[in-house]
Amino acid sequence: MLDWWLPENVSTYGQEIDWLFHLIYYITGATFVLVFVTMLAFIVMYRDRPGRRARYTHGNTPLEIAWTIVPALILVILTFLSVPAWSKIKMHVPPTDFDVNVTAKQFNWQVGYPGSDKVFLDEMHVPVNKVVRVHLRSQDVIHSFFVPQFRMKQDAVPGREIVQWFEVMKPGKYEWPCAELCGFGHSGMRGWIYVHTPEEYAQWAAENLEGKGKK
Repeated sequence: MLDWWLPENVSTYGQEIDWLFHLIYYITGATFVLVFVTMLAFIVMYRDRPGRRARYTHGNTPLEIAWTIVPALILVILTFLSVPAWSKIKMHVPPTDFDVNVTAKQFNWQVGYPGSDKVFLDEMHVPVNKVVRVHLRSQDVIHSFFVPQFRMKQDAVPGREIVQWFEVMKPGKYEWPCAELCGFGHSGMRGWIYVHTPEEYAQWAAENLEGKGKK
């Protein structure tokens, strides 16, 4: 697998996303090489030469049918292969007692925890190896919650609450940019997600959530 050129995967479902990404990448790459080589061959074979006259051709119906059906079949197969990952990530949220409220606005992330009145700007703190359920809203325009290492991307749409989840396997500090062009300050809209060990998170919660930290 070509993992060296992708951000490190720290998510429990990241491997499934990467497998689909690589599969589509290989199919696209093979198609590009085939088309490019064919184009070069045609340039050489049908180049202008003395004594050669241009000839009109109506086309080849079986060939046209083939290059229509084959891409369609590939797309159908890719769709079926994507269904398990899509269902796991988007259609089902694992049971958890850890919820975070996130409101996107131009040009910040506002983070709140149930049971605490405190709002954090552009930072989220969560424990490692814990399913985190995010309740995502937008205050103004469409924003996009995106963490490359989590293999997670979800739009925040005004007027809707969208639930998204993730589970991180490695403690660390992860950049959290907005991946949707949301105005002139879009490039500066980013936050950080801090993934702590259970002990470190318990200490952070005790110090920052007014004694109502989550366990």
